[in-house]
Amino acid sequence: MGLFGEKEETLVKESWEILKQDIPRHSLRFFTIIFEIAPAAKGMFSFMEGSDEIPENNFKLKSHAVKVFKMTCESAIQLRESGEVVVAATTLKDLGSLHLKKGVIEAHFEVVKEALLRTIEEGVGNKWGEDMGSAWSEAYDQLVAAIKAEMNSEAAAAQLPSSISDDGPFDGEEQNQ
Repeated sequence: MGLFGEKEETLVKESWEILKQDIPRHSLRFFTIIFEIAPAAKGMFSFMEGSDEIPENNFKLKSHAVKVFKMTCESAIQLRESGEVVVAATTLKDLGSLHLKKGVIEAHFEVVKEALLRTIEEGVGNKWGEDMGSAWSEAYDQLVAAIKAEMNSEAAAAQLPSSISDDGPFDGEEQNQ
């Protein structure tokens, strides 16, 4: 993991202040980009199965997107203050369990990271820069590390093979850049 210092925290907070002004729009954009990069990802969300409707019309997607986007951004903000990702232990356990059940793998986390960074870049406009991208990358990587650790401990407890690096439902798909 890289360094997440005062400069990174400032960049994340500055961009989050802009993004917070329209969380529903940015959240939907975030998931729209995920589905553009990896259309098969729709199958991982029960509320998207068999649905070709645009995300804006899907109420369950909207509320899920807001939850994911806010948690990612807020955990990034707390990173420097605590030196680690701050997510309630029960939330982290639930996240680990859910991601394990859904068969989430490394490639999925990468798709989400790309979508998150593109969403933030679009959302903050000319305030975006390489340093801001690096700060968000680091914050995201640390959140993912916490989720993966929980997935691995849950897999070990259930004596399941860790599914973090196995092939998954949209592994190997062409990525739209």
